[in-house]
Amino acid sequence: MKGRVLVAGFATRHVVRSAYNAGFEVCAIDHFCDQDLAWCTKEHQTFEELTELPDIVADICSRHTFDAIVTSSGAEDMDLGRDICGTPRDVAARFCTKKSIQQFFEEHEFPVPPLLAEGEYPAFIKPDTGAGGWRNTLAATPDDEATWTDCWPDTPYVRQTPVEGIPCSVSCIADGTSARALSLNCQLNRGGEGERRFGFAGAITPFQPKERESILTLAEDIAAKSGCVGSLGIDFMLTDDGIRTIEINPRFQATLDIVEMSTGVNIFEMHRNATKGILPASRPTPKKTAVRSIIFADHDCVVKDDLKSLHPDIADIPWPGTEIEEGGAVLSVYGRGQNEDEALAILDKTITRVHRYMSRW
Repeated sequence: MKGRVLVAGFATRHVVRSAYNAGFEVCAIDHFCDQDLAWCTKEHQTFEELTELPDIVADICSRHTFDAIVTSSGAEDMDLGRDICGTPRDVAARFCTKKSIQQFFEEHEFPVPPLLAEGEYPAFIKPDTGAGGWRNTLAATPDDEATWTDCWPDTPYVRQTPVEGIPCSVSCIADGTSARALSLNCQLNRGGEGERRFGFAGAITPFQPKERESILTLAEDIAAKSGCVGSLGIDFMLTDDGIRTIEINPRFQATLDIVEMSTGVNIFEMHRNATKGILPASRPTPKKTAVRSIIFADHDCVVKDDLKSLHPDIADIPWPGTEIEEGGAVLSVYGRGQNEDEALAILDKTITRVHRYMSRW
């Protein structure tokens, strides 16, 4: 065992698994505490609201000594009363609101879609805080915007010039002043209509457009200037008119699993090394294609089957008896292969197996 680490955040299973695979004993504080998180932890605790985290961290730290504490989604800028292994709170806080991300991109003259003045349309509307693209919407008229504000009253938001293209992201490792890109990934959105249309639904890696090198280089420049330490992600839109910067995520990304599957590296180990000023000597070379797809419930349901037999082709495995609301995430499905077609074919087979179970719920 290399040491003991505590991972805290809203959804931490991917980080927990990476730390476990790196040889650490892991404790976790997680909203879901799915089965495959439990398999990798010495102790795990769940919570309902993020405001509960500091007290839970204090409790678990009173019973265990940790070599490192790392945060995931929702906890990047929280004061947990402990030193965090990764991006400093004040740095992470700058990238936890869309307005401050916009200011950072503009300050450094990165190609970000400009903000729109009130009354200008069409406008891409994003809540100022939050992750995963949930609640983003395209407002073509004042009525569209009014509908959104009626649904989310008193929610600060930004109005940005819409851009069409391919959503993608770069997984990076940084030491506060320098950065190394690990992988360029093509992001999958949920699609359809409504508040979930632009929500994150998975990704494919590697993504290899002709602009790949320039995107990776730009991501390294952004990550280096961000001041972030450890794992972080940069979101882009690849348009007909070039690359547009969208967001910085100062935390472990949801693409962690498939980047590790594709490249064979361990991102948690890289994260720890980066906090000591050690970055990979070069970008890792993808060895295979990996894809992740999130399965969502199309109606309120209760999980009636134990799906652990489908592991490792699935992750975020709910416990039997778990109640899932319509539109909620059920689990993640993976496909791996020597190329994208092979990976997607394997993915589709596993999705079909999952849906056979879900048809009975």
